[in-house]
Amino acid sequence: MQKAYELALASERRGDVPVGAVITRNGKIIATGLNRRQKTRMATAHAEILAIEKACRRLKSWRLSDCEIYVSLEPCVMCAGAILNARIAKLYIGCLADNKKTGARGEALGLFSENNLNWKTEVVIDEREELKTLIKEFFSKKRD
Repeated sequence: MQKAYELALASERRGDVPVGAVITRNGKIIATGLNRRQKTRMATAHAEILAIEKACRRLKSWRLSDCEIYVSLEPCVMCAGAILNARIAKLYIGCLADNKKTGARGEALGLFSENNLNWKTEVVIDEREELKTLIKEFFSKKRD
């Protein structure tokens, strides 16, 4: 989660929402991503999507069923769908979304607890105070 936090800080320095994602396999980092929507002007340039794309290229497979993903902020619906479609085994979340309209873990839309899907990703909440503070300060500055 520390690496996801470092990537989130880098994302913030670039003017984007501070989100970082790290994918591991057998305890080793195989891919990382940070939000790049502002720089690329692409709606899909979320940290999780970019990390998943890198991991798929590295493993030469769209199936990441023996991988885990660490994200600094609770995934949105798009990223949750990508995590499930990539069949990632476990998701670690460092900060839950305060806004019940944005998270896909269960508040807005419980994709990870949906029983009608063909894949289950285990979700582990690993809240970190530094991530909560980073997100709150980022959005507070945006509102000012």
